[in-house]
Amino acid sequence: MTRYILRRLISAIPVLFGISVIVFAIMALIPGDPATAILGSFATPENVARLNEDLGLDKPLIQQYFIWLGNMLQGDFGRSFNLNRPVLDEVLERFNATLVLAGTSFVLCSVLGIVAGVVSAANQYGPADKAITFVVLLGISIPSFFLGMMMILTFAVNLRLFPASGMWPIFGDRDLWALLRHLTLPALALSVVATGVIARLSRSAMLEVLRQDFIRTARAKGVPERGVIWRHALRAAMVSIIPVLGIQAGFVLSGAVYIEVVFQWPGIGRMLVDAILRRDILLVQGGVVFVAACYVFFNIVVDVAQSLLDPRIKT
Repeated sequence: MTRYILRRLISAIPVLFGISVIVFAIMALIPGDPATAILGSFATPENVARLNEDLGLDKPLIQQYFIWLGNMLQGDFGRSFNLNRPVLDEVLERFNATLVLAGTSFVLCSVLGIVAGVVSAANQYGPADKAITFVVLLGISIPSFFLGMMMILTFAVNLRLFPASGMWPIFGDRDLWALLRHLTLPALALSVVATGVIARLSRSAMLEVLRQDFIRTARAKGVPERGVIWRHALRAAMVSIIPVLGIQAGFVLSGAVYIEVVFQWPGIGRMLVDAILRRDILLVQGGVVFVAACYVFFNIVVDVAQSLLDPRIKT
């Protein structure tokens, strides 16, 4: 197992290197001069030239990249131009909010999706299966940002059941109850599509397992149907379901960008959108690389969990 984990960690190095190259190249190709955007009304030719020299933007792109990469490998992600603070500090602070939103959404879509898939497979072609399939297809077809706006209009504006935006109330206590009220709508909006995908693939995995011989043997031995479904079949189907969870974790993390914008959630997605609009290059680059590293790490965890369920994967 140790050798397998080391092999997966080593294989992640070229992935992260490629991501850093792509992010740096994209930011370099964006039209406009960062120094001019930073200086605003003070962007005289002399000030622009002086700031470009201070930031190292007057050097060739290849040299800029390797300077940035070398600093980042030492834990220095640079300094945000607009916020005037270290990039890593801002990213970590914003990532805490994103982790709350994306983590809650991932737990919701995993639990609801697996339960829906199992129930649907256990009642194949029955009323429950048809109802779940209809709801799942409806959920997959609705974009998360549109669903989020409809939720705000319905539950926040018209019914006044939940706050419309933010992570904490402007006035009052910042306790768990306040956080849950602000978290409910964005977490549900973010988890709907992933729930549908997990439910459909969980159903397919369960149907395949339920046709196998060991399931017929368990039933022949008199094991209750509930035990056959939830103890034997689900455990075998998890080998196929876990990779789906890993993919949807990335979808939830990336989908948090527009959900955070819709609900004004103070996470890393909203930070990246604001940084792009302000041409804060180092903040964008540092944020994207950090999120990519988290996604790669999570996929390694998923692969390790899958190998524990099915040791053949390590070979």
